[in-house]
Amino acid sequence: MKIRDVRARWIHCPIPVEQQHVSDFGRISSFDAAIISVEVDGGVVGWGEAKAGVGSSGPCRAVVEAVNDEYAPALVGLDARRITAIWDTMYNGTRAGYALERGRGFPVLGRRGVTMSAMSGIDMALWDVVGKSLDLPVVDLWGGPCTDTLPAYASGGWADADNIGAQLQGYVDHGFDAVKMRVGIMDGDVATSVARVRAARDALGPDIGLMADAHGTYNSTDAMRFLAGVEDVNLRWFEEPVNADDLASARRVRASTRTPIAAGESESTRFDFRELIAHEAADVLQPDLAICGGPTEGRRIAALAETHQLELAPHCWGSALSFNAGVTLAFASSAARTVEYSLGGNPLLREMPVEAPVVDNGVVHAPTKPGFGIEPRPDFLQEFER
Repeated sequence: MKIRDVRARWIHCPIPVEQQHVSDFGRISSFDAAIISVEVDGGVVGWGEAKAGVGSSGPCRAVVEAVNDEYAPALVGLDARRITAIWDTMYNGTRAGYALERGRGFPVLGRRGVTMSAMSGIDMALWDVVGKSLDLPVVDLWGGPCTDTLPAYASGGWADADNIGAQLQGYVDHGFDAVKMRVGIMDGDVATSVARVRAARDALGPDIGLMADAHGTYNSTDAMRFLAGVEDVNLRWFEEPVNADDLASARRVRASTRTPIAAGESESTRFDFRELIAHEAADVLQPDLAICGGPTEGRRIAALAETHQLELAPHCWGSALSFNAGVTLAFASSAARTVEYSLGGNPLLREMPVEAPVVDNGVVHAPTKPGFGIEPRPDFLQEFER
């Protein structure tokens, strides 16, 4: 199981105009990701995804160069089965020997951001290649699924107050019993966000789960005003109310409301999630396995959720690779209760893989295919590599 080759490529895929949406990230006209392959002796190839940002589009050149120029030369020749040791080696750099000897980390300066995203994609590909080599789904390597099925919630919701009900009802008509909509700075003011959420609840009725996501764009005052305005709407959760770095504000927001607060999609490593918990800033932890440190770190974050009796809801807004990795983590943890499924324009989720992930009438089934179960189409990668 020696690593023969590690390669990252920036995949930049335009989104048809009729499938584009506008949010605080602007008009989303493309879907971008760094797609990473790890090949081992014998020819087995594992696939992973790394992100330059939590949104759909963005330049991935720095992530690709971090993988190809920094990590790939150091990983060739290593045993792909020693995933934890490889993770620690990437995390600690030239001081990895000290870290192993002393039993604690001495991380490189780039322990967040681009470096951690690059590590995430490599780690994902390593788990995929080991699962494939053993002809087992990764969830079985982690002790097997905790349940046979999980409900999925439809993630989208950008329409104005007059149209948001119809947009979300369209998701429900596809079998979803929970939906998520976007709010925050994209609406211009808090009153508009409140009106959109109330219009959504009026259209959907009381029995459909409804989440709202501000992408971290409120300050604490506006977040609390928003929550006060929708207190009787019975939100399933309110996601990323404030800047992810402002834990003091996040704590104030959570303390002000009975609505559960979700956060974590832009956090890196178990240490960031430990701080979310220590500040009592979240009820729902949302690691993105293409950002936070990969499946290896995702499992550690899941353990924190389980230990502190919090909900785990992996952020699955990405390609089919990070979607299936997040689904795998959800099935492996007793803290997970639902799975995110993107209803935005997303060719990397639906068109890139040979077989796209299946959500059956709003339900996801436990993984059964080797690795993470996703094989990118070579022609797709060739066409959209930038």
